[in-house]
Amino acid sequence: MRALAFVLLAIAGTAGAQDLPPADIYVIGEIHDNPVHHAVQADLVARLDPEAVVFEMLSDEQAARIGPDTPRDAATLGPLLDWAESGWPDIALYAPIMAASDAVILGAAGAAGDLSAYGLDVALSVEEQAARERLQAEAHCGALPEDMLPDFVARQRDIDAQFAARTLAALDAHGAPVVLIAGNGHARTDWGVPAAIARVRPELEVVAVVQGEGDPTVPGDLVLQAPPQDRGDPCDAFR
Repeated sequence: MRALAFVLLAIAGTAGAQDLPPADIYVIGEIHDNPVHHAVQADLVARLDPEAVVFEMLSDEQAARIGPDTPRDAATLGPLLDWAESGWPDIALYAPIMAASDAVILGAAGAAGDLSAYGLDVALSVEEQAARERLQAEAHCGALPEDMLPDFVARQRDIDAQFAARTLAALDAHGAPVVLIAGNGHARTDWGVPAAIARVRPELEVVAVVQGEGDPTVPGDLVLQAPPQDRGDPCDAFR
């Protein structure tokens, strides 16, 4: 995979597909409950006009319910996808992304399948393992016992490999470009889905868009910033 040497810091919404280099796969990240991030995703999907859009939030079984003639509005998709029981933010945030093009909608969640090509049995470097464990501890507000952190890191590696495999399957079935919609942690270029794809298909061009809220973000090829959401203290749930 060609190394990309640019990072654009901008208010989300000012960048369009014309700011992105040509690629086989675009991984477009998000903070899940930020509506500006989803508006940017919808705009980029409309401009990129991909052959398929793969969603972290959907299984293949759910995605198969969306046929060529299915209206891609929140009122239709919510009940069709059993979205209210999914635990994801309001379908009204995601429906415009699905409606932004007539691309095939596919799911990245569900059964993992064969991930043996992704080197999941290879130990990480001491430095990367420690960094990943530290991030898991911070993400869970220090509430996780230390002996559980390696399992959480392993699970994250599994998910990134699974999302990579599903995205590559979409590329092989439908052609380029393909878009993956996923959280920023999966979009990061150093050890997320782009790195997993590079391990097994290094010839492919992958561009990762990361969306933050004004603070430092995970590594991405294109970094966009949007106003933060008022969420209160996220650690209240762990107290």
